[in-house]
Amino acid sequence: MGHAGMAAAAVRYLRSAGEPRTAGPVEPLPRPDLRAVGDDERAPIDPAEFRRVLGNFATGVTVITAPAQAQAPTPATDPGATPATAITPAGFACQSFAALSLDPPLIAFMVARTSTTWPRIARAGVFCVNVLGAHQGDLCRRFAVSGSDKFAGVAHEPSPVSGSPRLTGATAWIDCAVHAVHTGGDHLIVVGRVNALGTPDAAPDGNGDAPLLFHRGRFGGFTT
Repeated sequence: MGHAGMAAAAVRYLRSAGEPRTAGPVEPLPRPDLRAVGDDERAPIDPAEFRRVLGNFATGVTVITAPAQAQAPTPATDPGATPATAITPAGFACQSFAALSLDPPLIAFMVARTSTTWPRIARAGVFCVNVLGAHQGDLCRRFAVSGSDKFAGVAHEPSPVSGSPRLTGATAWIDCAVHAVHTGGDHLIVVGRVNALGTPDAAPDGNGDAPLLFHRGRFGGFTT
């Protein structure tokens, strides 16, 4: 029911309750004044304080990977044109990860808009979530740094559907296709459709079931 309909209904109710009857059409209520909240109306939140407080929420740690892709060849009009060449796989450390839906099977992760790795994953259209174990803190640090070959010396194999790197020693892996991407402030919310997933039969050091945790800016483990 629109504003005019609600106004008419209110007048009919008042009339039935004994209000004086009036002749003439019913004037609709004015539409509400909708506008964006101004910068000067927002509560001032210091970014450092935001990080400090939210850092009290302990999370697991993952590495999001995507398969290597061929570079686009130089246009044929260029005398120095060369065939497309293979590049290394893409990957970055991510703690903003969560299960999203059981039917259909969906997961989600968040990535900064300034990420130089995300465009490569987006172009691939597929990715693998590697859930890191407590013994993989150094591996996480490697994938948290940009500007280097993160996969140099890192053991991995292709995941069964997308071919994205499945890191050796991870406690779980989830093979996905990009399902949707939403904006979220200075981050993107990436939704993945799960095509395959699993856990290793045995971890190389017997510590595969223990998760790597991140809390207050530091890595830690889980004990019972």
